[in-house]
Amino acid sequence: MTDLLKTINSPQDLRLLSREQLPGLAEELRAFLVDSVAQTGGHLSSNLGTVELTVALHYVLQTPYDRLIWDVGHQSYPHKILTGRRDRMNTLRQYGGISGFPRRDESEYDTFGTAHSSTSISAAIGMALGAKAQGEKRVAVAVIGDGAMTAGMAFEALNNGGIHKDLPLVVILNDNDMSISPAVGALNRYLARLMSGRFYATTKKGLDSVLSIAPPLREFAKRLEEHAKGMVVPGTIFEEFGFNYIGPIDGHDLDSLVPTLENVRRLALNGEGPQFLHVVTKKGQGYKLAEADPILYHGPGKFNPAEGIAPSASTKKTFTQVFGDWLCDMATADKRLVGITPAMREGSGMVEFESRFPERYFDVGIAEQHAVTFAGGLACEGMKPVVAIYSTFLQRGYDQLIHDVALQDLPVVFALDRSGLVGADGATHAGAYDIPYLRCIPNMMLMAPADEAECRDLLTTAFKQDHPTAVRYPRGAGVGVPVGTELKELPLGKGEIRRQSQGLKQQKVAILAFGTLLYPALDVAEAFDATVANMRFIKPLDTDLVCQLAQDHDLIVTLEEGAIAGGAGSACLEALAAAGIQVPTLQLGLPDRFVDHGDHALLMRECGLDATGIAKAIATKLERLAN
Repeated sequence: MTDLLKTINSPQDLRLLSREQLPGLAEELRAFLVDSVAQTGGHLSSNLGTVELTVALHYVLQTPYDRLIWDVGHQSYPHKILTGRRDRMNTLRQYGGISGFPRRDESEYDTFGTAHSSTSISAAIGMALGAKAQGEKRVAVAVIGDGAMTAGMAFEALNNGGIHKDLPLVVILNDNDMSISPAVGALNRYLARLMSGRFYATTKKGLDSVLSIAPPLREFAKRLEEHAKGMVVPGTIFEEFGFNYIGPIDGHDLDSLVPTLENVRRLALNGEGPQFLHVVTKKGQGYKLAEADPILYHGPGKFNPAEGIAPSASTKKTFTQVFGDWLCDMATADKRLVGITPAMREGSGMVEFESRFPERYFDVGIAEQHAVTFAGGLACEGMKPVVAIYSTFLQRGYDQLIHDVALQDLPVVFALDRSGLVGADGATHAGAYDIPYLRCIPNMMLMAPADEAECRDLLTTAFKQDHPTAVRYPRGAGVGVPVGTELKELPLGKGEIRRQSQGLKQQKVAILAFGTLLYPALDVAEAFDATVANMRFIKPLDTDLVCQLAQDHDLIVTLEEGAIAGGAGSACLEALAAAGIQVPTLQLGLPDRFVDHGDHALLMRECGLDATGIAKAIATKLERLAN
């Protein structure tokens, strides 16, 4: 622990420092951050880029009275360290430890929980108006990354926020796009401080008053100001939304950040309306390896800071890699295929596809709603869109999924990565709800592969349909089943028996497994001499197989890594009810609560979805039936 940082246990301690001490604190904070994330894994590049900004914000703002909201939140580690959680950073993203994102139940300084992007401005407007309604004189500050500004919700919020002319709101655009770096420098710093200072605001108001008696002159002066600012800064669009645009300024220069933030906060509190501060930062700042490859160091696991991230030693293919390989192979076989991602090229395994088929690759930014409807438009023209999207992110495009794709029965394939629990990212990123929210939509098909090879086959099967389809698969690798190169289609809506009961037990059990839980089901089946079905299809469900197993067995167990309410097990019960078949059933899946962050295997064990938990649940059910 370095000398200065260990004295900071709250922002109040930070504010006792002199301005001259802040750069040294930032250096210590950055070094601590690298060492800490290297021990736990987590988001690194984005956090390294916000060290100075975080120091300046807590130095200037009266947090937690002033509200500070971090959009997405994967850049909030420096914030956590400075707000009393430094000693708990060794528990980051671990079971029972602190979250990798802001959480209201974790600290009073986490004023709004985030993890999905583009929510900060909306929340900050609500907080600012709430403060006004209660007579509180405080400012609400939203820090939003440049990627999050591509989402429609951010612009909806800007459009709404700008109509409130005395709103105590500050929006900070944390921009790490290197293309605007030439605009950063001494001249720009001077202009930013000038435009945010009292002199500029007072002079502007005075001129407005004087020129109001001569509207043509006032309009000319207004246009002259806009053009003068436009030559230096790209702020016109934000001015049109009703915000006072300031910047861009160097987000790593505390001598620029602190006075500018002081001025901006003063303007917001003095009724000058919503303020928009444009800050330029660099991902990975201060750690050369992360600067050189910010994408690689975006969310690393544990690593040696001196050596950097070592290549993975695992020989198993992840489901994401299986999808990426399949996408390229299917694109080669069918020229109608186009790939779409909402800003998750690396995460969804589309790097190779972009390289080989650049004209058929579309990254629409963090704009899930647009991604879905855009895919629908392509499908209308005879293309075969494949939307690679995390299960939890498709939730953001749900209306478009129903209205723009399913209602029109358009052949769009949704490759749902990160279905089920996701481990360290926690409840905000868990794909727990895709089965219930997809299987209730008419025309929709939903498939769940048990392993890597079946994932490729079901992706092919989905692509061959003339209806909207989704294939859900988990994060990480499966059991290591070899994946071929064939583009094989499986019989639609048909499961398979993977183990047949030998009739050795008095009570015959059938386990209907959906997805990768097939393999722990096979392990469990030995003890109960159970029949095990690999269901593969959630919709259309293999109702013949479900009814056959129900008639031949004394207990039906459904198994899924998804929400029980409305899930695949519910689909089986509905099928049995429709057929008039009554049989004892046991539904196993994710509980009706948000499952926190932690190691995936540990979380599955906690949810009773490992082999031991499944066996215990079946044994308990059989015991009750026997009594």
